Amino acid sequence: MPASAREGSKHMGKRTLPLTDTLYDYMLSVSLRDSPVERELRAETDQLELSAMQISADQAQFMALLVKLIHAERALEIGTFTGYSTLAIAQALPPEGQVIACDISDEWTAIARRFWKRAGVSKKIDLRLAPALVTLTDLLDERQAESFDFAFIDADKQNQWGYFELCLQLIRPGGLIAIDNVLWSGSVADRRNHKDTTVAIREFNERIHRDERVDISLVPIGDGLTLARKKVRKEK
Repeated sequence: MPASAREGSKHMGKRTLPLTDTLYDYMLSVSLRDSPVERELRAETDQLELSAMQISADQAQFMALLVKLIHAERALEIGTFTGYSTLAIAQALPPEGQVIACDISDEWTAIARRFWKRAGVSKKIDLRLAPALVTLTDLLDERQAESFDFAFIDADKQNQWGYFELCLQLIRPGGLIAIDNVLWSGSVADRRNHKDTTVAIREFNERIHRDERVDISLVPIGDGLTLARKKVRKEK
């Protein structure tokens, strides 16, 4: 084996590469393509006490790419906060696309509305200020089952399985559900951690791992993102 090949093989790992701050900054420098509006929304959200609830810029761009790859036209969002993920999804949809965004905070989503308007995507976003379980159930009652292409779940973790079950009914076969915070800063791997939220996420992860209705992949981006593709009926 040539020396150059041997040297290269040292860097070909069989596990995800740990990201130092320097490497993460480099990754963003050669990958991230965000707009001034997106940067300004992130900066304003960073001033909030609960700013950690906002997804990372690279995750937002990754989800936008997924939306484009599956040619999504209708999307669901469970947990909107200040609207950064909503903005990323809406921008990735075609002009006639729609996101139904579910949240319960008028205060946080007021920030979102300002930036959606500035980005010119307000017409694509239908914000529903009500408990998401109610909104999703209402959509099913309105006979909208299997009429959505993409869903992003990023809300309270105790209800995560309930959100997933309802989204699975609303998503078309072949559609995609993305579930955030599935690694919970690594605490899910610590079996000594019995905090309610950690346990709820751990149980969700184990349950979806066994769920044969979907194809899954847990992607170590942000705080961990599980992708679940709803199987087409003829698939086993």
